[in-house]
Amino acid sequence: MFDISRMDLMWISFYSLGAMALAAVLIYVARYKISSRIISIIVSMVAWALLIIAFLLMIPVLGGSSHA
Repeated sequence: MFDISRMDLMWISFYSLGAMALAAVLIYVARYKISSRIISIIVSMVAWALLIIAFLLMIPVLGGSSHA
């Protein structure tokens, strides 16, 4: 579907998984470790942005490569 090599798709998937893991850590920190409400909201918004980026990065990975 996409004209991306399989190795590049592998790296994209690693970046996506890393963004998801970082988002999970940031949500944990925002909920349980940060006492300031404003900073907690900012950290949560960064985590949500990372989740959206991870979702968008997974689209080409799930679409596959046109290389044989």
